[in-house]
Amino acid sequence: MFNLFILILERVGLIIILAYLLMNIHYFRDKLGERQRLSTKLTLIIVFGIFAVISNYTGVEISHDQIISDQVLMKLSEGASLANTRVLTIGVAGLIGGPLVGTSVGIISGIIRFFQGGEEAYIYVISSILIGLISGLYGAKTMRKNAYPMIKEGFMIGAITEGVQMLSILVLSRNPQAAWDLVTFIAFPMVLVNSMGTGIFLSIIGSTLRQVEQTKAVQTHDVLQLANRTMPYFRSGMNEASCTEAAKIIQQLMKVSAVSITNTERILAYVGAASDHHIASNEILTELSKEVLRTGEIREVHSHDEIGCNHPGCPLQAALVIPLKAQGKTIGTLKLYFTDSAKLTFVERQLAEGLGNIFSSQIEFGEIELQSKLLQDAEIKSLQAQVNPHFFFNAINTVSALIRVDSEQARRLLIQLSNFFRANLQGARTNLIPLMKELMQVEAYRSLEQARFPDRYQVTIAVEEGLEEVLLPPFLIQILLENAFKHAFGSRKTDNRVWIDVRSSPDGVFISVRDNGEGIDTKRLEKLGKEAVPSLEGTGSALDNLNKRLTSLFGESAKLHFVSSPTGTTVHCTVPYQERQG
Repeated sequence: MFNLFILILERVGLIIILAYLLMNIHYFRDKLGERQRLSTKLTLIIVFGIFAVISNYTGVEISHDQIISDQVLMKLSEGASLANTRVLTIGVAGLIGGPLVGTSVGIISGIIRFFQGGEEAYIYVISSILIGLISGLYGAKTMRKNAYPMIKEGFMIGAITEGVQMLSILVLSRNPQAAWDLVTFIAFPMVLVNSMGTGIFLSIIGSTLRQVEQTKAVQTHDVLQLANRTMPYFRSGMNEASCTEAAKIIQQLMKVSAVSITNTERILAYVGAASDHHIASNEILTELSKEVLRTGEIREVHSHDEIGCNHPGCPLQAALVIPLKAQGKTIGTLKLYFTDSAKLTFVERQLAEGLGNIFSSQIEFGEIELQSKLLQDAEIKSLQAQVNPHFFFNAINTVSALIRVDSEQARRLLIQLSNFFRANLQGARTNLIPLMKELMQVEAYRSLEQARFPDRYQVTIAVEEGLEEVLLPPFLIQILLENAFKHAFGSRKTDNRVWIDVRSSPDGVFISVRDNGEGIDTKRLEKLGKEAVPSLEGTGSALDNLNKRLTSLFGESAKLHFVSSPTGTTVHCTVPYQERQG
């Protein structure tokens, strides 16, 4: 029995090594984060199906309480049985992937075991399916919580499923005495080793995922520190002085060999290795940089030849070139160089790609600030002042929090934030914009607020067909929506609804924003749109400025109208019908 214990322990060690290697594959770790998807379940079935095959073929052949063979077993001797780690692989598959995965792996393992032959092989088909179903049902409970069973639960389920295996042998065997002899010989080592293996397997998954989260936390800290320290320089514009300071900070914090920042024509900054011939103010010469400027796509190279530097003795061996964008156009590049190509890993690429997006946003915000300083139209300036800085910082904080848990959602929100401020800049340059652009601004604002307060607001937009090119003052609908979000619902967390309605009317285009909030006090209602009405959330001048712009552009007939009751408020206006030409 002791020899059997050692042999099975060796097999468990093989499975544990494979599990460790598997958890170091980025693709598999990502799949574990979306276990509810069918594609992930199919992947888990394939992976653990392979584990099950390995478990069967590396088992220990037993006959009459004697170990016959511990080599790779394609076919068992007549009347022999097999001790293996099959129960471990099926059990872990069910605990991780749920009933579908557990049962499917059980069927695969049972079929393989059946064709290996031996004494009453049909028993192991039945027991494998039962084990997959039992472990899968238990795993489904933790899947609903987006968690994994704890190590002690792994030990427990491992022991239970091995117990199911032993019970199946005793109940289904046509030779009770032979079944009893087999169970008494293998039960203790099998239960002990497979339960230990299940617990260890789960511990590897848990510790690896925790390590990934810790790494993300460190990366998030680094990203935020970089963003914070480089913000003043990028927002001051793309010039040699600001880019040089930013490049020094990036090299220091990212610990790369060299950093370069370019615009579309020349190198604005270069610090680090090879600075004797990679010099600021020089024209961009390498095809690598030109390709990134042309395509707007990140490029990663792992050799000196791919970098394209013709200088003899250049120490640079790898590079990441990230496009910097503003208003949808590539305006420059951020280049990270490595003298050791092995140091350019997937982690560096992900971090650099995220930083490129942040730096692009910072540059774009800098352009927005620059253009804002040049505004000549006093009313537009007044409207621009309504962009609440708290909204900006709240949005940045939301994105910062999401970087750790959902980098893709954080990227989408950064794009929406960029769209929001880009629209502010464009709105500052014109008195009228098409309705479809206004609705894009509304969507950007709504997305950012929904990210901060998930499920708090429901917005329904109804636009009559054919009005997409109708011109109206920028921010008209967005300000009314923002006003509803801030003031209509008080502290209410649910059932907060806003309806936006745009349709034709005899006098022009009718625009209405209605909510189901708490209504407006009569005294405040009388002042709205006529003067600033301060509140805890702001200066109260947004509606006043908006109303002045409407009446200045279209006359008194276009002013805002307010209708309020304890069941909600409606703000509406009618603007003359005119479309963009050309």
